[in-house]
Amino acid sequence: MKLWLAAPIAAAFVSLSASAAATPEEDRQSVSALDIAYQAAVKRNDVETMGRIIADDFILVLGNGTIVPRADLLASARSGRLVFEQQDEVPGSQTVRVWGDTAVVTAQLWLRGTNDGAAFDRHLWFSDTYVRTPGGWRYAFGQASLPLPPPPPAS
Repeated sequence: MKLWLAAPIAAAFVSLSASAAATPEEDRQSVSALDIAYQAAVKRNDVETMGRIIADDFILVLGNGTIVPRADLLASARSGRLVFEQQDEVPGSQTVRVWGDTAVVTAQLWLRGTNDGAAFDRHLWFSDTYVRTPGGWRYAFGQASLPLPPPPPAS
């Protein structure tokens, strides 16, 4: 693993074991770091890390109505058909809201790469729901928007 990836992932996994006694701000920071680590794992098709973060009963609902269960998401990452150049939250777009043992991350995501060799480049909004479990925060439910319209050309 590259060293620049090790620190945020280590911090995220330390947050997995954080106790329920954490303050709402500590929870917000832990979930924020965990979601960023999750996006980085998706970018690398890192099935092991993705599997540690997502809950066993996880589902993702895409903007077109497709439901992607945990097993399908991990199988897709294993296949290597999706190759990401970019799979990152747009800086400054992330908001984390915490209500007790539930947290929701909302951010804009920039995706660029290839899917079975076909190029894609798009932005979308997502909401990721995390729940506190005895083992720490787990990603339980995700919802992704349809692709956003392309931004206007820079002047």
